[in-house]
Amino acid sequence: MTILRIGLLVAAAALAYGQERAAVETWVASHQRQIMGEFNDLLRIPNVGTDHANIRRNAEFIRGLLERHGMQAELLETAGNPLVYAEKNVPGAARTVLYYIHYDGQPVDLSRWKTDPFRPVMRDGARDIANWNALEKFPDDWRIYARSASDDKAPIVAFCAAMDALQGKFAGNVHVVIDGEEEMGSPSLTAAIARYRDKLKASLLLILDGPVHPNGRPTLAFGARGIVTLDLTVYGPKMALHSGHYGNWIPNPAMRLAQLLASMKDEQGRTTIEGFYAGVPALTAEERRVLRSVPDDEPALLKLFGVAKPDAVGESLQEALQFPSLNVRGMRSGYVDEPRTIIPTEATAAIDMRLVKETPSARMVERVRAHIEKQGYHVTEGEPDDATRLKYPKLARLKAGEVMEAYRTEPESAAGIEVTRALTRMWGAEPVRIRTMGGTVPIAPFIRELGVPAVAVPIVNFDNNQHSDNENLRVGNLWSGIATLAAVLGM
Repeated sequence: MTILRIGLLVAAAALAYGQERAAVETWVASHQRQIMGEFNDLLRIPNVGTDHANIRRNAEFIRGLLERHGMQAELLETAGNPLVYAEKNVPGAARTVLYYIHYDGQPVDLSRWKTDPFRPVMRDGARDIANWNALEKFPDDWRIYARSASDDKAPIVAFCAAMDALQGKFAGNVHVVIDGEEEMGSPSLTAAIARYRDKLKASLLLILDGPVHPNGRPTLAFGARGIVTLDLTVYGPKMALHSGHYGNWIPNPAMRLAQLLASMKDEQGRTTIEGFYAGVPALTAEERRVLRSVPDDEPALLKLFGVAKPDAVGESLQEALQFPSLNVRGMRSGYVDEPRTIIPTEATAAIDMRLVKETPSARMVERVRAHIEKQGYHVTEGEPDDATRLKYPKLARLKAGEVMEAYRTEPESAAGIEVTRALTRMWGAEPVRIRTMGGTVPIAPFIRELGVPAVAVPIVNFDNNQHSDNENLRVGNLWSGIATLAAVLGM
């Protein structure tokens, strides 16, 4: 989209957005107690993916919620947790928009929460709000604390409220699928998409997940990195050995692992694995403009994180997200807290690689394997036997785990322009447009199986502690999120 075209779009939208937004906000203002009551009821149902009894309670509750808001809803059984599916069809509609949300949440460590994560608490700063369920109004800066308050039950409630706020004024068919295994990597989703293809096929897929930009403006994300996890283990002696008797003679696997990992990156943070960035095309001038339009305050972020200088993979944070990354998320070997002076038997690094659309997981794993072999290692699939240990001086195991491919719908595509126009019309200004967000969502199977473009429409506050203790939602993000979803529902 050219700068001139964006300017014309914003000018035209400014004429129309006032009435539409005012109508939605008036409806929300008169229904806050009802909306918050439904939100409270949903948050009170534990939703850790492995708790199958409560997961099904969530699914049944959401099915009923969607029905109460005018949709035909059902559970779609899978090999794991059920999907919740619902549709609202418009006679003669030319197309269908499918919305993806998830209802499962991350596990909780009760010792790290200030309150029960499944007993929602409303706070104004540090002050708990007593009897908040009886209130009619909820100020924007209050926050509700509970597991999945932001990730990802808020979008479910906001979606239902937006349906009501529009009072049936939809331009096309509205379908929604709500996943019960997203926080587990959605292992049952690919097979379920193939099984329920006729229900799920659509012209456009909108993902209701993730936070808005830290500046709080309405946000769109046109792609997400994928992920593949790896466990890399370097082997030493069969048993732990006294470092005095055998140091300088028996190789130390922890030292070798450190050297092997160090060989994978240069001083600027760029990966040195051959072909790691191959296939990622140079950014066009328009793509660079989209990246520069994201209002990141990088000096403030570095100050917040306590880091003096970032890696130099890209010229900015947004540009860095356009490339695959290699991250060591943890290491384990021997003893740290106990004074045992030994040469350990093995050392393991837990690695995750974030993928982009042009770097599929299988190819990237092979490039890592080739790099390890190039450093002189024999790489095994499983635990080495005695014969293997005696044959190869340098021995490692590489084991792949979670896999989810990346996706991207270009911001300048027809779908990207349409969704941008919808939010611009509602808010009177262009939303923040993120070409590729850093987190991973299980959308690649939809694109692969259904051939549908996908765009994420996040609504929650960026400082929501998702995946961590004391997860929360800023109330104002729920109210503005309803308006944002009304904008795309009314496209």
